[in-house]
Amino acid sequence: MEVEFSKENFLLPETKYEYLDHTADVQLHAWGNSLQEAFEQCGVSMFGYMTELDYVSVEHCYEIEAKGDDLEGLLFHFLDELLFLFSAEPFLVCKKLEITKFDLENFEIVCRCYGEPFELGKHPQGTEVKAITYSAMQIVQNVEASNYEVFVIIDI
Repeated sequence: MEVEFSKENFLLPETKYEYLDHTADVQLHAWGNSLQEAFEQCGVSMFGYMTELDYVSVEHCYEIEAKGDDLEGLLFHFLDELLFLFSAEPFLVCKKLEITKFDLENFEIVCRCYGEPFELGKHPQGTEVKAITYSAMQIVQNVEASNYEVFVIIDI
């Protein structure tokens, strides 16, 4: 569902992700000061693997919802909803994600997705993401560093 938003004073968050090599696939590694931020960064990293985000403008905002049975399921379904947003109309590629509801008791997420429809002439074509996997999925809380890390293998 598309939602209204203001482009005034719109700031992009710091990049907190990287890509790790994995046999025939790629592993997304994202981190943040909170678990919510780590989830957001993981989603943005997936879009960054599909195209160069420097070419993406923030023109639209869509809201998605995801539910899971546990924390790993919530991360899986969150990324799967983002992949669906890219793979079907409006073919949205997101430069920023803002989770507005992060319910860890009921394992529910509501997220605002900021970006624009993917356009071959404007956006460099990266690698197609076929699916999200549970394989080697990790959600780690680093107590000493006061941050969270997530690791997700995507099927390319």
